[in-house]
Amino acid sequence: MGKAIETVGILSPGDMGHSVGQVLGAHGLRVIACLQGRSERTRALAVEAQIEAVPTYPALVQEADLILSILVPAQAMQAATVVAQAISETGAEVVYADCNAIAPQTVRQIGTVITKAGRRFVDASIVGGPPRGDAGPRVYASGPHAEALEALRPFGLNVIVLGEQIGQASAIKMCYAALTKGLTALCTELLTAAQVLGVSEALAQEFQRSQPTQYARMQRLPGMPIKSRRFVGEMEEIAKTFEAVGLTPRMLAGAADMYRLVGRTHLADRTPEDPTPLSSLDEMLETLVDAL
Repeated sequence: MGKAIETVGILSPGDMGHSVGQVLGAHGLRVIACLQGRSERTRALAVEAQIEAVPTYPALVQEADLILSILVPAQAMQAATVVAQAISETGAEVVYADCNAIAPQTVRQIGTVITKAGRRFVDASIVGGPPRGDAGPRVYASGPHAEALEALRPFGLNVIVLGEQIGQASAIKMCYAALTKGLTALCTELLTAAQVLGVSEALAQEFQRSQPTQYARMQRLPGMPIKSRRFVGEMEEIAKTFEAVGLTPRMLAGAADMYRLVGRTHLADRTPEDPTPLSSLDEMLETLVDAL
């Protein structure tokens, strides 16, 4: 990659971004972020993670050796465009890694925006939850400059390089999340339907007899509404991924619809920092039935 990494820019220090930044900072890197237009919650998370605020995006690209874009899918292209403009204005030598849950064709479009500004681009994706203690997600990287992200291994990130093709890292995220978040949406839909149809208790007993592992998984559903709104865009990107290879997009488009339904309820207004107990599964399902 050239010079050693000393400073990493994070776009943006939200749930995952601030946790990744905190790990990198704890391992000796300087971590910075431009917080223009960001919420008070994001600003507070940046302070919590000891991420240093810089005033502008030109300052961000000039001071960072590597920028990690960790946002909701809908913001990925806009963020890359803003950074590309700042790079063009300053001539800054910075590598840009898109770590978002987006389709391979979307990440290739973003890569073009960055490379047209004359800078190196890395396709990346994050599989697993935010870093907690010694546990952390896998960060997949691909593209001709994937070694730039590989250089973060000594700083606490489990980086796995897939190959030299832009789109591979995004593709593995799309296929993985189709199972995890797609199954969560399916479980939410079938349990809501059972509630409406009056067979919830009988279905629960059947699941306990014949599907105990899945039944135990369903008990964790009340933690999902907090993330439901950002899951909508992710499901849409998976649908685009599957359609592009000749498969039906409808299953994951349906999952997006389920997350939209959840996102319209008060359950989605809660923040991860809220210390009050989550709703029970029954309470969650009653709320969804009322929202139909």
